[in-house]
Amino acid sequence: MDRLLSLLREFNFPYAYHHFAEGESPEPPFLIYLIPKNHHFSADGKIYHKTMLVRLELYSDKKDIENESTMENVLERNDIYYQKSSLWIESESLYETIYEFEMEEE
Repeated sequence: MDRLLSLLREFNFPYAYHHFAEGESPEPPFLIYLIPKNHHFSADGKIYHKTMLVRLELYSDKKDIENESTMENVLERNDIYYQKSSLWIESESLYETIYEFEMEEE
């Protein structure tokens, strides 16, 4: 988890796990991170390698290629292979860019 938190600080955006408290959401851009599941490698009833799936959600009020590039540069500099997708959330008037990747658990 230390490596993930270090990575989040490197992005230089406000961030929270899952959501910001009601009324405390910062102005965009900001990040939400989730760890929805793990992908452990096991055999003979033992876990040999612990890996977690990480989901980073970058929220912005405009399609911001520069911020996405910042995210991607940090991920690539840290040798993280990621999948990226984007969508418009009409009810929030925000763009959401999602980065998903696996990271070894410490």
